[in-house]
Amino acid sequence: MIVLENLTKSFATPNGRKYVARDVNLTIPNGKAMALLGRNGAGKSTILRMISGNMNPDSGRILSSGSVSFPVGFAGSFHRDLTGAQNARFVARIYGVDTDDMLNFVADFAALGGHLHMPVRTYSSGMRSRLAFGISMALHFDTYLVDEVTSVGDSAFRRKSAAIFKARMQNSSAIVVTHSLIEVRNLCNSGAVLENGEVTYFDDVEEAIGLHVKNMKRSR
Repeated sequence: MIVLENLTKSFATPNGRKYVARDVNLTIPNGKAMALLGRNGAGKSTILRMISGNMNPDSGRILSSGSVSFPVGFAGSFHRDLTGAQNARFVARIYGVDTDDMLNFVADFAALGGHLHMPVRTYSSGMRSRLAFGISMALHFDTYLVDEVTSVGDSAFRRKSAAIFKARMQNSSAIVVTHSLIEVRNLCNSGAVLENGEVTYFDDVEEAIGLHVKNMKRSR
């Protein structure tokens, strides 16, 4: 379970402060794959980074009852000058899992071929996302944070990503950021909508989609 208590985060802009979260209170229950929906620039990825501990809120706090993944799809998770294989082995050591098992899983899943042994700085954004998703799925977390990554690659890779994600959800929870409502319906069973720094949670993902679609039809 993840709990956001009086969470506030804002950034200075030429037009004043932009609030990503304004005194947000939210409880994400165990066993839920929750879609985090919102407009472009609403701050969905920022919310994920705060939950993972990669960014601090201005005020408030985030509580978790279990392990939380790094934000899958966040390029900053990797050392750009190391190869994909070296990054995979490094992450394996951090989390105390067998490095060869990790590398074998990532090589098979991410299907990067020879690029796996090239520096990450040479990767496209899609290749980095595939590496991140492969490394994350090789590890057990109580909650997975997924940022757009299941929409990366061809249809075969997306099917493979969805299948392994659903397998992990048998014993874990997730917060998923994606602009694809098809992916939301395929992967998630609950949803939250981020709009103007406020978050509205729904146990029924279709209700979350309904509010999000309504917001998108309305000007800010």
